[in-house]
Amino acid sequence: MKDAKLVAKTNADHTSEIAITPSVTVGGKNLFIVGGPCSIESMAQMETIAQAHLPIQGLRGGIYKPRTSPYAFQGLGDVGLDILSAMRKRYGLPVVTEVMAIHQIETLLPHADVLQIGSRNMQNFDLLKALGDIDKPVLLKRGLAATVKEFVMAAEYIASHGNPNIILCERGIRSFDSHTRNVLDLGAVVALKQITHLPVLVDPSHATGKRELVAPLARAAIAAGADGLMIECHPEPEMSVSDARQTISLDAMAALITSLVPIAQAVERSIHGPQMAIS
Repeated sequence: MKDAKLVAKTNADHTSEIAITPSVTVGGKNLFIVGGPCSIESMAQMETIAQAHLPIQGLRGGIYKPRTSPYAFQGLGDVGLDILSAMRKRYGLPVVTEVMAIHQIETLLPHADVLQIGSRNMQNFDLLKALGDIDKPVLLKRGLAATVKEFVMAAEYIASHGNPNIILCERGIRSFDSHTRNVLDLGAVVALKQITHLPVLVDPSHATGKRELVAPLARAAIAAGADGLMIECHPEPEMSVSDARQTISLDAMAALITSLVPIAQAVERSIHGPQMAIS
């Protein structure tokens, strides 16, 4: 990929560790595990998740949501900004949230630590360019039918406009097989770790669409070399206003992370979070 001048590795040992906050990074020895709901529904919902003291390093939650149906819940919108800020201030957890349009960037910057580009916007080049102008990390999800090269070059758009703090996220690609929501491409995770110096996360929730498949594929992702995970969890998964079928409970999330410990150790990684420091 000769056109990937900024995100391609210059040598086999070239990796980038990106600071999310002064105490949280991604791409180094410590895994970056992000948990939370697809959509933020209320302050009470997010308080319950934060107070569960899950061993996570980041809290996810969308307030602007692209949905397949225009009649589905589209997120709280600007009403959710105060919730994002409250979670950061009260619990010290960095917040990851999705940005859908250029005009939302300035609105979100004071309230979030990482801005996420969803699968549908991976090749929204004007949005990529605009996110190249900010000084916060950008989490770029792979498009639902994007090749590895297209994914890497989307990251190059951001880097070429001045922002090197890019986190890639494999979230499954569309296939003829309807048994799972998407097909998790762990081969791409391995390839990306060889091609680029950027951190790579895996989202097994969107990849599978089925909560019972999330934990096994999360473990496989860490074994394959992923730098972390992005998983949908909720106090009452069946009541989630979006992506209920793929969302796991808070207890299941805690058990999943505990199950990652021996795998992390085997690949010389660590898990650090509230009440947890295991290496």
